Amino acid sequence: MKRTRTAVLALAAAAAALAPALGQAAATAADGGYLQDPAGGEKTMKSQWTKDEMHKVEGQFRLYPGVQYKTVTRPGPPGAPDYERRVADPKTLAWQPSFDFGWAVSDSTLVKKAVTTKDGKHPIVVHAVLRRSSDRAKAVEVHQELTNRPATGRAKVLGGKRIACDTGEYTVEWSVTRSGYGTLTGTLRWDSGCEQYRTAFSRENGKV
Repeated sequence: MKRTRTAVLALAAAAAALAPALGQAAATAADGGYLQDPAGGEKTMKSQWTKDEMHKVEGQFRLYPGVQYKTVTRPGPPGAPDYERRVADPKTLAWQPSFDFGWAVSDSTLVKKAVTTKDGKHPIVVHAVLRRSSDRAKAVEVHQELTNRPATGRAKVLGGKRIACDTGEYTVEWSVTRSGYGTLTGTLRWDSGCEQYRTAFSRENGKV
């Protein structure tokens, strides 16, 4: 009976392949998996105080490009042809982005911009539009109104659409709103090129 194993690229290899492709100004690639606005560490956020300086809303956005591909069967090495393996097929590469929003809502108890607390439940509205930079055409749009959410939280929203590889650069416009506190907005750029993955998969297939 033929033995079959599933050959999966190691996470480190995927990260190494993805990071160079995603590195761009005003955005960071972390763990080979996402771009973040604002750039910086995991807890880095944009912030805004209300006019009376007693309430603050903070926001962070992450784009998960979500590379997708199918696998194909390849024969084993010489001398062990029955040792088949399944590897990624570079011809099937595509993207399926998702959008991750983080927020924090703070209230000053006595002094403006001081002695803050993060309590209660809050209405949070998240929105993002992915546009092709060349002609501003809308590729994906997501919008959710979240109710009774904790003062600090995250929400990941699936884009629900596939983006073809190598279709140019895209811009994401995002926002996080806490009614009565304000709206935080931002943008980041993403290049849809798949060359790094294609090279890595071809190497895995023994073609490089």
